[in-house]
Amino acid sequence: MIFKKFGNKYILRIDRGEEIVATLKTFCTDQHITLGSVTAIGATNRTTIGLFNTETKQYQSTELTGDFEITSLAGNISTMNGKVYLHLHATLSDAAYRAYGGHLNAAFISGTCELIIDVIDGACDREFSDTAGLNLLKF
Repeated sequence: MIFKKFGNKYILRIDRGEEIVATLKTFCTDQHITLGSVTAIGATNRTTIGLFNTETKQYQSTELTGDFEITSLAGNISTMNGKVYLHLHATLSDAAYRAYGGHLNAAFISGTCELIIDVIDGACDREFSDTAGLNLLKF
């Protein structure tokens, strides 16, 4: 991964073989980024996405393997218990132009990933909600 900073924005290139979520979490920790938004495009060959089941309050995850374009990756950066917390969603497209999407758990880059972080000055923590079964933004 390489990056360059422009004002309050970072432009990252995540390279072949690197995993997006772990790379981004480490980057945010190293750069002391506690609040911001994330957008990206790229290519992956192994991705785990999830769907939150509101009845059982559990994520159902599936792994996709093969060539996929990351047609859209969007999310936010916050903190929980003093550590970087990422909430990312992605839409992927296969060779037949079928789209798959959901909560992004992991994605290994097969070509490249071009990612933009827009840093927001401040911090926003999360806390677990028994009602929702999710880690919600805490204001």
